[in-house]
Amino acid sequence: METEDKGRQDSFPTQDPLSSYLVFLGRPISVAFLLITAFTFFEVVMRYVFNMPTRWVHETTIALSAICFAFGGAYCLAIDKHIRMIVVYDAVSPRVRRWLDIGISMIGCLSCLLMAWASYGLAYKAFWTPTGQFRLETTGSAWNPPTPAIVKAVLFITLCLMAIQFALQFVRHLRRDPSDEVRPDTSDVRPSDNV
Repeated sequence: METEDKGRQDSFPTQDPLSSYLVFLGRPISVAFLLITAFTFFEVVMRYVFNMPTRWVHETTIALSAICFAFGGAYCLAIDKHIRMIVVYDAVSPRVRRWLDIGISMIGCLSCLLMAWASYGLAYKAFWTPTGQFRLETTGSAWNPPTPAIVKAVLFITLCLMAIQFALQFVRHLRRDPSDEVRPDTSDVRPSDNV
């Protein structure tokens, strides 16, 4: 089992120390999906077997799912498995592919910066009142956890990390010699996935 896990982790080439750190965090964060499944199963049993629904499962699973999916973007970028139009990408020369990578990195960085800027306002309002007092935004439910504030902060941080990752990729692709190109591994992609 250990060698299988080691091989799987080695198959994800990382481009920089930030990406290596994010790949390292991927496994522990992915455990949250197991927790989401366990919490949902617990809720179903409590609600339909014992007629004692919980107050916390629904909001907890939504917050954990949002955090995991936000991190998933940074993780995919770290292992260079983000969305790419392979039909076009594979049909062009390495020199054009390099320029496509530069353009994708530049557009991705700008997009993430704009989304981070927009999410900053949401995160700020989730932590501070208009009068400047600290308070965490809550759900307003009977349980009333501060999950909206947590999710908004994680989204802002993740978008900032992704902007940095795209900037690092931009520099890497700009310096890259097209003849030394390392193509992303698409061996795990079935032909029907590219349609």
